[in-house]
Amino acid sequence: MNDKPHLDVEALAELQDVMEEEFEVLIQTYLADSRSRIDSLKEALLAGDADQFAKAAHSFKGSCINIGAPRLGALCFEAEQLGKQSSLAPASGVLERIDTEFSEVSRRLQNFNSEP
Repeated sequence: MNDKPHLDVEALAELQDVMEEEFEVLIQTYLADSRSRIDSLKEALLAGDADQFAKAAHSFKGSCINIGAPRLGALCFEAEQLGKQSSLAPASGVLERIDTEFSEVSRRLQNFNSEP
């Protein structure tokens, strides 16, 4: 897991080239969307809803991979598997790591975006 980078800088640079002025909108949309996905994960975990937890983790995983956040995507995959196995006991620890990694990714995306 830790062998994956926080951000795939090459993928982000390509996205920035393709998106041009819309890149900032893409990043802000991803960040806002991710916060709501983390909230959905927390709600599903509190409700003990393994199926919803797996679905929320799966969709979050896709957006992380698309934006170039491989480590966060891998954590979401781990969370998704726990949900699919109805194994929510260790899920709170994974969710904590997702929260921490998202904070790191957010910080790096904001910095990446502000570079010339």
